[in-house]
Amino acid sequence: MDRQLLFFDKNYFAFYKKLKSEQGKKIISISEGLHNFDKIDELDEFSQIVDISSLAGLEKLQYNAELVIPKYPYRTIFIADKNHKELFEFHLRYLFNSFLDIDVVEDIEIEYSQIDGTVKSNVLKHNKIVDLDSESINKFSKTFAKQIYGHEKFKDDFAELIRNFGVFNKLGEHKILSLFLMGDSGVGKTEVARAIHKSLGGKKKIAKINFGNYSSDNSLNSLIGSPRGYVGSDEGEIFIRVKESDTGLILIDEFEKSNSMLFNYFLDVLENGKMISSMAEEIDLNGFIIIFTSNISKEDFPKRISPELRSRFDYKGYFMPLFYSDKKKFVEFRIKNIIEKFNENYEVELPNGITDDIFNRINVSNFKNMRDLNKNIKDIFVKYVMEVLIHKE
Repeated sequence: MDRQLLFFDKNYFAFYKKLKSEQGKKIISISEGLHNFDKIDELDEFSQIVDISSLAGLEKLQYNAELVIPKYPYRTIFIADKNHKELFEFHLRYLFNSFLDIDVVEDIEIEYSQIDGTVKSNVLKHNKIVDLDSESINKFSKTFAKQIYGHEKFKDDFAELIRNFGVFNKLGEHKILSLFLMGDSGVGKTEVARAIHKSLGGKKKIAKINFGNYSSDNSLNSLIGSPRGYVGSDEGEIFIRVKESDTGLILIDEFEKSNSMLFNYFLDVLENGKMISSMAEEIDLNGFIIIFTSNISKEDFPKRISPELRSRFDYKGYFMPLFYSDKKKFVEFRIKNIIEKFNENYEVELPNGITDDIFNRINVSNFKNMRDLNKNIKDIFVKYVMEVLIHKE
């Protein structure tokens, strides 16, 4: 049987890997076999595909390749990054009978709409703010504002920001809208991202990364993936989160808790408008909104964040704790929201005056943190429902 080497486009590697996984096939690196020949004997050529891209970095490429590749079963499928095609075609000419490109159109799943017969490729699709027309922008702004309690100046500033962003994005002068929101925990910073996600029609999870988990020296590999060729290399968390989401929004929580390597990575992201993984996969973030949140004070902001990175943020804002009137509005909204969800899932008839009864049991003056206030609302609601059930018995 002739040996073939198939070349993939790095931009579609994730799709190719996912498709093969759904077919019951796993892509592994040849590094495993190169470092341990016993691994080759364990290979199942019917369920595993060998990626030889890592061989491109070897000094004695032809020698090492001719040493290891013939040891694989003759039915083994070999693939490699198309960037190495010319190199491999020359040095591996005695190992492979043909060198072919993977047909992305055939290998990526294609869906046909039953309504209009149009073809839809399984490429990344996100609802982005720059895709909205003037009427839709107005609707978005109103929907967004209703979900945010307090912070009136920010809501006005944000409405102007997205309008300007839409204009200059179309001119090719502004790729990413970046916001850096500071303030104490529980004052509504993260809620801004959730409100944007919902207002853009998000049905899937928001693309959220908490940098409180990214303070180690290996944090960059965890975020963007280990380089291909390393044993155990995986796709980075941020690439997974963005692909799983359906809106052009990324939330980076507790940004200040990371390190200089990740700061520099996002400096490049904001400059070039795209994310690049350690496996050289790219995701175009043109038209995206990235929100960075932090618990640092306005005074600490210039001390913790470099001047180069600070200058990349389109908006820098400090969130103060909510006023008493705003907290009351929030409580009323949450009670009604919880009751509505409860009625959809339970057949228990709640008293007509439940909203006022629960509202009167909550002293909003005792809470600065909105998360604590929200927890208190839930606790009181559960106690109230239990009282209703006991009374009925």
